[in-house]
Amino acid sequence: MKTFITSTALVISFIIVNISAGQIANQDESKTAEEVVRQIYDLVTFRAGERPDWEKVKSLFDESAVVVLRTSRTQHSIFTVDGFVQDFVNFIVQAKCDETGFTEKVVNVKSVVFNDIAHCFVVYEAHIPGRPNPPQQGLDSFQLIKKDGEWKIISIINELPKRGESMPEYFLNQ
Repeated sequence: MKTFITSTALVISFIIVNISAGQIANQDESKTAEEVVRQIYDLVTFRAGERPDWEKVKSLFDESAVVVLRTSRTQHSIFTVDGFVQDFVNFIVQAKCDETGFTEKVVNVKSVVFNDIAHCFVVYEAHIPGRPNPPQQGLDSFQLIKKDGEWKIISIINELPKRGESMPEYFLNQ
């Protein structure tokens, strides 16, 4: 009888652990496209002495994703996800963000979702704490696809306002 109770307890424990793990996985899979997009800004924001968890950042992307960033006032550069991460790491080193940290916060998101595709426009503000410069606003355009029940970023295109130019009101209003 004692063996039966012990075996039953083990089976019940196994079932509970697996159901709990399944619920956690399902909760993760049920993220909306907008939640995935907002998460990337949280992940690249860090305090002095810290670094982003680049593996978590990469996990938000499809393996064939493309990232197009404004790398100067006159040029865009096209990156793979690994190239995007490396460019960000280079920026952290060059701007000495290890000493100051870095913040990138979402100001507004406009999302359109149709079945398994989504497009999110994000107005954001990037800032290096302790620097006298005001936060730099920019616009990111995210395209996502739902794969195996999970939203994955397939592309990002970035644009910055020109000197003296404001962000268009359309992107700032809900």
